[in-house]
Amino acid sequence: EEEALQLKLKKSRTGFFSKLKDLFKASASLDSDTVEELQSILLSSDIGVATTKSLVDRVQEQISDHSNISKDQVLAVLKSDLKQRLLDEQVEALDGSIVAPATGPAVVMVVGVNGVGKTTTIAKLAYRWKQAGKKVLLAAGDTFRAAAVEQLCHWGKELEVEVVSGSEDAKPSAIVFEALDRALEGGFDILIIDTAGRLHNKANLMQELSGVRNVLQRKIPEAPHETWLVLDGSTGQNAVQQAQEFHKSVTLTGVVITKLDGTAKGGIVAAIREELGIPVRFIGVGESRANLRVFNANDFVEALFDEEGLELTEEESAVEPRRRRRRRTA
Repeated sequence: EEEALQLKLKKSRTGFFSKLKDLFKASASLDSDTVEELQSILLSSDIGVATTKSLVDRVQEQISDHSNISKDQVLAVLKSDLKQRLLDEQVEALDGSIVAPATGPAVVMVVGVNGVGKTTTIAKLAYRWKQAGKKVLLAAGDTFRAAAVEQLCHWGKELEVEVVSGSEDAKPSAIVFEALDRALEGGFDILIIDTAGRLHNKANLMQELSGVRNVLQRKIPEAPHETWLVLDGSTGQNAVQQAQEFHKSVTLTGVVITKLDGTAKGGIVAAIREELGIPVRFIGVGESRANLRVFNANDFVEALFDEEGLELTEEESAVEPRRRRRRRTA
């Protein structure tokens, strides 16, 4: 059974609410100290500088009486604003599916650096779409890492999904070309392509990804129909930088953020949406196949701001004021 999203995001919620509760215990007015502390709390969840400034400005605009404010008032403004920022109605209407082209397979190219959970994410997508009745083909295009090819082939066997792979020294473009032929001949609905996550340098990696795109476009001019970047949510602002670099090279159409259950940096979802304007398609909140969840702005923000089960311990209550005093006197 799926665990509630708010439980999966507990680390982000605990850090955020313990600080916010403490701030409004000590202060009931929206003075410069409170504003500074609110900014600090938002930044600590890796929501990003631009988004933080914009959110705090909105709080100051929306709450008319600055001399007497409550935590609930601030939360209401933050929730409403974040939902608007994260909402992409067209994407949410798809509910985790992808738009099928008029002919041939929908081609999804998945990119990301090593270690973010890219290959596992591909397997979870294949599982999801197979469950939805789609005929799915996988292409093991990360030929620079033997373990990635093995891992994808292992997943293919487990899920009973066909995988096109080559020898260890095969060129990714050759694998992709072969996979595209197979997808067209075999009447597959979706082709998901794994790609290299590391080469000798960044320029080589981006060149490799461009090469894969070119091969696809020789056979299907509109391909890839989707290019999704997998990011590790626990890396915080580094994830934003990675997204910017990939977006410059391959024009991303979506982001999948993994490992959000193990981090207090849940704000990274808002930072990526704000900085790049790319929709978050899925979030990973656990190891099991079911824990790749379709991203829904309303559900995510409600879960992130859910206070249930987050009572502060006496020890936590005592630590936070000391931290804040130290920051103010620093």
